[in-house]
Amino acid sequence: MRRLLFAAFLAPSLLMAQATPIRPHAELKTGTAVEKMEIVGEASEFKVPAGTKIYAWAKVMGAADTNVTFVFSKGDQTSKQELKVPRSPYRTHAYRTFRKGDGGEWTVKLMGDQDAVLGTATFKVEVE
Repeated sequence: MRRLLFAAFLAPSLLMAQATPIRPHAELKTGTAVEKMEIVGEASEFKVPAGTKIYAWAKVMGAADTNVTFVFSKGDQTSKQELKVPRSPYRTHAYRTFRKGDGGEWTVKLMGDQDAVLGTATFKVEVE
């Protein structure tokens, strides 16, 4: 009888926990490569030769069956890449190639539906 009472009290709280949707968000990192869906060379400052790719890696949660957009920006320079998120959690990445004149403070944002910011990372680039 005690087990039945315990189960009766526990079951509604479990049902409520499952019904609460997860607010879309992301963990965002920058680095020099992505291997086996993990960031490599993670840093917030990069000193690189011209033509080097810097990657933004994200673990997206609560945004299954949607599209996300990586937005790299510095001042009025902006580059975007849109990607599909088929499930949650989902690891994905994008990159930007840095050339002479691209040095400085950069921001990468991961944008979700209705331009919601899911994650942000800032990094500094010095192009040799």
